[in-house]
This record gives sequence, C-alpha cells and structure tokens, in this order.
Amino acid sequence: MGKKTQIGGVMHNDGLAMVGVLAIPSRPGMAGKILSAMGDNDINVQFIVQTADKEGNDHVVFCVSREDLDAALDLLARIKEEVSAQEVIHDASVGLVSIFGPDFRQRPGIAGEMFAALGRADINIKAISTSISTISCVIEAARVPEAVRVLQDTFEMP
Repeated sequence: MGKKTQIGGVMHNDGLAMVGVLAIPSRPGMAGKILSAMGDNDINVQFIVQTADKEGNDHVVFCVSREDLDAALDLLARIKEEVSAQEVIHDASVGLVSIFGPDFRQRPGIAGEMFAALGRADINIKAISTSISTISCVIEAARVPEAVRVLQDTFEMP
C-alpha cells in the first residue's frame, strides 16, 4: 500500500439515535421549524443532512443523543402536520464516525478513501455530512469501534 493520507484525527460517538422527517413539501423555513423545536426543548442535534427528491419534497435527517429520542419523537408528532411531513422514521441505535483535518476542500479523494475503507469492512453508511474540515458518517452503533480502527488503519494521524 502507498503512502497514507494525512488527517487530523478520528472522532466518534456511539450513543446516538437517527431521526428522519420525510417527504416535506419543499418550502422555506421547514428545517428551521423542525430544528428550532429541538433546540427550544433542550435537545441537542449532533448531525444534520437535508436533501430534496425529484417530486419536490425535502427529507431532513438528524441525530440526537439516544436518551433524547423519545422527547424528539414526541415533538415531531406534534409538528409533523404543521410541516406537512408524510412520515417520521427513526433508528434508536446509531453512531457517528468522523475524520477531520485542515484543508479537506483542497484535497480530492479523502471522502472516497473514507467511504471505501468502511465499505471494505462491510460497514454500511446510513447518512453522510461534510464541512470544510470534517467528513461524518452515521453507521450502526455496534460497528463504531470497528469503524474507528478501520479509519485509524487507513489514514495517517499525528
């Protein structure tokens, strides 16, 4: 194997639950309404991704601490109609693995390396979110320790 790509490190959390608010007719303010409801009720959201489908619906997926799942679902039951969501789904046992480092936006291929390494270990990625310096994947909570090892073996860290 060639030289490993340098990153700043790996972060992880295996105590999360994933919630999806699905098929919301696309219009301004819906993600704000959903996530403000979480914040107003002291539920910290640790991961967020939103996407649109070809039918003009938005899908908002986010992670909360596992102990906040019931409260989050109760809140969403109350606002589901207000945002016109067709469905609220959840997975009570997920984790987050992230790699971080400077200048990811100027370094092509890092995301592909991460995803391919997890794939070779047969670890399914449920959701992905990126920033300028971080790539995060939601996976099964039970696979987090293995995912961390795989990423530590794949990348060079300080």
